[in-house]
Amino acid sequence: MDPVRPRFRGLSPVHPSQSVRMPGSWPQAPKPLDPALSRAGPAGRGHVFGKQKEPSPQSGPMQKESVGLVSMFRGLGLETASQTPLKREVPPLGRGILGLGLSSSMACKDKEEPHPTFLDPSSLAAGDSKMAEASVGWNRMLRRGTLDASLLPVGRAAGLGRGIYKAPGALSPPYQDPAQLSPLPTLPQAPLYSLDTPPLGTAERKKELFVKQGSKGTPQSLGLNLIKIQCHNEAVYQYHVTFSPNVECKSMRFGMLKDHQAVTGNVTAFDGSILYLPVRLQQVLELKSQRKTDSAEITIKIQLTKILEPCSDLCIPFYNVVFRRVMKLLDMKLVGRNFYDPTSAMVLQQHRLQIWPGYAASIRRTDGGLFLLADVSHKVIRNDSVLDIMHTMYLQNKENFQDECTKLLVGNIVITRYNNRTYRIDDVDWNKTPKDSFIMSDGTEITFLDYYSKNYGIAVKEEDQPLLIHRPSERQNNQGMLLKSEILLLPELSFMTGIPEKMKKDFRAMKDLTQQINLSPKQHHSALECLLQRISKNETANNELTRWGLYLQKDVHKIEGRVLPMERINLRNISFITSPELNWIKEVTRDLSILTVPMHFWALFYPKRAMDQARELVNMLEKIAGPIGMRMSPPAWVELKDDRIETYVRTIQSMLGVEGKIQMVVCIIMGTRDDLYGAIKKLCCVQTPVPSQVINVRTIGQPTRLRSVAQKILLQINCKLGGELWGVDIPLKQLMVIGMDVYHDPSRGMRSVVGFVASINLTLTKWYSRVVFQMPHQEIVDSLKLCLVGSLKKFYEVNHCLPDKIVVYRDGVSDGQLKTVASYEIPQLQKCFEAFENYHPKMVVFVVQKKISTNLYLAATENFATPSPGTVVDHTITSCEWLTFKLCHMYWNWPGTIRVPAPCKYAHKLAFLSGQILHHEPAIQLCENLFFL
Repeated sequence: MDPVRPRFRGLSPVHPSQSVRMPGSWPQAPKPLDPALSRAGPAGRGHVFGKQKEPSPQSGPMQKESVGLVSMFRGLGLETASQTPLKREVPPLGRGILGLGLSSSMACKDKEEPHPTFLDPSSLAAGDSKMAEASVGWNRMLRRGTLDASLLPVGRAAGLGRGIYKAPGALSPPYQDPAQLSPLPTLPQAPLYSLDTPPLGTAERKKELFVKQGSKGTPQSLGLNLIKIQCHNEAVYQYHVTFSPNVECKSMRFGMLKDHQAVTGNVTAFDGSILYLPVRLQQVLELKSQRKTDSAEITIKIQLTKILEPCSDLCIPFYNVVFRRVMKLLDMKLVGRNFYDPTSAMVLQQHRLQIWPGYAASIRRTDGGLFLLADVSHKVIRNDSVLDIMHTMYLQNKENFQDECTKLLVGNIVITRYNNRTYRIDDVDWNKTPKDSFIMSDGTEITFLDYYSKNYGIAVKEEDQPLLIHRPSERQNNQGMLLKSEILLLPELSFMTGIPEKMKKDFRAMKDLTQQINLSPKQHHSALECLLQRISKNETANNELTRWGLYLQKDVHKIEGRVLPMERINLRNISFITSPELNWIKEVTRDLSILTVPMHFWALFYPKRAMDQARELVNMLEKIAGPIGMRMSPPAWVELKDDRIETYVRTIQSMLGVEGKIQMVVCIIMGTRDDLYGAIKKLCCVQTPVPSQVINVRTIGQPTRLRSVAQKILLQINCKLGGELWGVDIPLKQLMVIGMDVYHDPSRGMRSVVGFVASINLTLTKWYSRVVFQMPHQEIVDSLKLCLVGSLKKFYEVNHCLPDKIVVYRDGVSDGQLKTVASYEIPQLQKCFEAFENYHPKMVVFVVQKKISTNLYLAATENFATPSPGTVVDHTITSCEWLTFKLCHMYWNWPGTIRVPAPCKYAHKLAFLSGQILHHEPAIQLCENLFFL
């Protein structure tokens, strides 16, 4: 007898005030923060949602292996599996269920779990009609899971996330009017700390709701590339400055305020209207100045507006301006956002390169207080100017010189050494030369030759060279009008940056370069010590900090961290602990994968001159398929007369039309052909959906490497067909993990692509993926709901229950967009839960940031070294470490660990393929396979 199914409520209507774009796609001011979100969790990257539940009194004692994970989720109201796995002894600490038998608490019981009623496609908002396609193949997963029980090891439950369940009944849900659903509550944004608010009431002094520091693992003394900053001033005072009559010229404002240093002091930070001082003046202060141009009397009104705590977030941008002054006082040159020392350049004369050593340094506030984050940076500068490169190209190809030269230069970054600024080349003006004139800001006309001679003392040698064009980003003036401008550069004075493409393919050249750039932990630490010594020995630089009450610690900050135990990797019949090198390619290629899909119908397309490599590849694939448990039939051999794009596309189309049962298309191409690769992927992912594998003939052309290459290809093919390679122990029950990332498509203007990947089985080895395209000012609320509702439906199809806990890893978000995620995206995700009657899962959202500069050292001895894999720092690096650490093992394209959780990496690969190659949403028929690997 079927259980009672809760009514499907449908999606709530899209209100204009709730329609948003995803952060990372286009800038938008954040809306007021939902009060429910502000109370949800601790300060940091994670936001926790949902009402907390008390533990059930009927539940048994908590397993010891879940201690580390429970300490993380206890504050969230999340619990781990409490039953001991069947037919197994209690495993070591931190071990879970995958490969150890089914926990009795995880078995699906129809009489206990209500079946949700799903969405009728007609009830969706505009754009959601694609959900009808998502229901195609409703029972496909169930049929795939009906494997013979003998294939599973002793103690492994056959129903573990494989969908060996009775299929749900027909879909005929009643529909509730979306207008009855309540809108999202909003409150005004919390005001900044002002004069009426005492310092002790600020958010900076609030304690976190739960202790993040864990105890699992071996203690380890660590050093960070963070230098502690002590703030000795009581406060930083912010003033608003007005001039009456108004003074338009900023430099004139600076000069007038500087005339009153006897009142304000010589330590000031002024941007033309906002003034920061380390001392408190009277509430309203009026000063008199005389304008030099017309001798008019100007009244300067200085009014106190805010008193900022010295460690307040509002002071961080200002402190970074102060530290920029410090670096300039050390004779460091600002290039981009980092500081470099050209006088200490390392010259690689044989490669005509210079390497400028420098630092990426910024002040930021973490859980432990105020720190200077300093990292060693290097800038690679070529000795050849752009003009030298032009001369070389002219000698090689005189006929198409201008076209080829423009194609080579556009998009590259150059540096002008006379001011150490970097510019992106957007075009080349072949009609202008340095003998032409331009209008300066004061209205005078001057030639480029005279300009560089008068301002920089540079005599231009080549007077007939063309000019490079740099177009800065558009900006608005005071009237709101967009300002467009062009900066013209001389090729003779512009030098290319970065590593040349030819050099990247030269092993010896790259070895010479990496020996200079890659530093050992000891060398890295010594470079930071050198920076601190230079600051302390430079009296002027030191005074610049002390005037604002900032004092740097004399060495890097040291803390106590933990090293987690090595993770267990589970295959079909065996489990093993990872080696310290964190690479298990040998194990996954000699033992059975968790699930393999037989390859009975597949086609191999290859040009005639690659026939030998194609036969060797197939022979090797047949040899290595047996050990991983994959059955493979001979392919349909399709020899192509040439390697043109049209030949590949027409032949594949005709083959798919005749042979409708083809599971996989494998293409061998001659060399790196982005255009051919894109054409094949568009055909196989959009027009005629079928899993595809494109192989460069160079990768299979070396007999000594063929076996290892073929092993990786076969594992990838198995993933694309829907197979499962390996897993890890997941103690949390009924968990869904979601990864989201954004890719910006430069070829289509400001269009962005959102990749969405969600786990749909209990062991996190089956994935559901969707892609969302969005244009500027286009709403994403419907699309995001479509993705999550679709993933919840698929999860129910496989497990006959909805997830109790949802963990979202959101990539592609900067620090300035965190509030946007909290106030825009998360409410959208929460509204999806209203589509199911009485469904209130726990949800936690983590923002993943890859572009970080934090480094760790082993600080047990004076000789700093690299920490062991699995090292965790709880205090200054906020991380949901246990679950995140496990998911870093689950990226099937690499038998080792990666730097981000696997769902994030999958979402990135999906968004990149769709935005860079397909320029279209992939076919819905492929959404349950990792076709984008």
